[in-house]
Amino acid sequence: MAFDMTLTLDLTHPATRPPVASVDKPPLIGLDRAGLKEALGSIGIETRQQNMRAGQLWHWLYVRGISDFDAMVNVSKDLRAELKRHFSIARPDIVEEQISQDGTRKWLFRFPPRGAGRPVEVETVYIPEEGRGTLCVSSQVGCTLTCSFCHTGTQKLVRNLTAEEILAQIMTARDRLGDFPGADTPVGAIVPSEGRKVSNIVMMGMGEPLYNFDNVKQALLIATDGDGLSLSKRRVTLSTSGVVPEIHRTGAEMNVMLAISLHAVTDELRDVLVPINKKYPLKDLLDACRAYPGLSNARRITFEYVMLKGVNDSPADARQLVRLLKGIPAKINLIPFNKWPGAGYECSSWETIETFADIVNHAGYASPIRTPRGRDILAACGQLKSASERMRKTDRDALEAQRLDEMALQAMMIAGHGEA
Repeated sequence: MAFDMTLTLDLTHPATRPPVASVDKPPLIGLDRAGLKEALGSIGIETRQQNMRAGQLWHWLYVRGISDFDAMVNVSKDLRAELKRHFSIARPDIVEEQISQDGTRKWLFRFPPRGAGRPVEVETVYIPEEGRGTLCVSSQVGCTLTCSFCHTGTQKLVRNLTAEEILAQIMTARDRLGDFPGADTPVGAIVPSEGRKVSNIVMMGMGEPLYNFDNVKQALLIATDGDGLSLSKRRVTLSTSGVVPEIHRTGAEMNVMLAISLHAVTDELRDVLVPINKKYPLKDLLDACRAYPGLSNARRITFEYVMLKGVNDSPADARQLVRLLKGIPAKINLIPFNKWPGAGYECSSWETIETFADIVNHAGYASPIRTPRGRDILAACGQLKSASERMRKTDRDALEAQRLDEMALQAMMIAGHGEA
């Protein structure tokens, strides 16, 4: 007998949610040191004081994770009042938090209107694993790419997220997980590099990060700053569906790890699965990968390959994949397809996935099979969609059946047939 252990928390009640950022005050979150100095200058802080004051703000925002100006105890009361009057450091509204039976968490964040726009919602997912915790961050509200196997692709693009909104996903997740120093921690304390709940960031949530290059760059440079959120660039991965002109810039200007949503080994099929391929075909994409700055065996590119039954999962596809990637230091992540309501695909069988992995492994490439996480709350790869409609019973029943299949798959893996 199967039991549904999913927990959904409605956080829309005022007593259980943080304050929503004011729409009439510019945010300080998302500003680098130069931006903080400029903001201070705009409210009359003398030039000679700006460096010191910007350093104080940087520490409170990005080291301590403070979301209330009054908590900045080494800043004068008068300056705190001025900052509060002119700027916002509030977190987004948490509309809903879902906790999967496997510990995966999914948050639905609501951000206030920008300009003449309206409030927008995005989903962010936290995946706890042995020795690390990975946060899957969104870069856009919706998506323009319409990849046929992806739930997010069924939602039209609303707008790009700002650097503030990208960082706010990281910072709010750390709030919820207790991953910032406590209010009573000494002012000079730095977050330890070990023992963090959020140790890895993947730009694999809603949207195409390289269609929002400047905001993603600003957010990731702040997130990886050694005196701030201090995430290692080796632990930050940006995933793109193949925006070829921006791939070299990603390595040169962000210096993060790169992942490519590949999913097909011919242009004909990839045109269907990942339509951006019509603009940037496989040859152009793989040439850009070979020229990625810093590429080496220690800094391999990850190629993501969703396993679709009878579509892209044959031994011939596996052999062609090996030929395509020849000469590229790479790892191939095989992703069992994660079902979502209305999807037109099915996941390949375990035997088929294992055969595919064996061919790739024998060619010298690591090809781990990604263990599906958070399927019961539609938090797995390709399932995010900001509408976050409550699932009907029929949908839950279908996902429950998938969980049983997943349990059998994991049992086989534990027995020595593969590694997630």
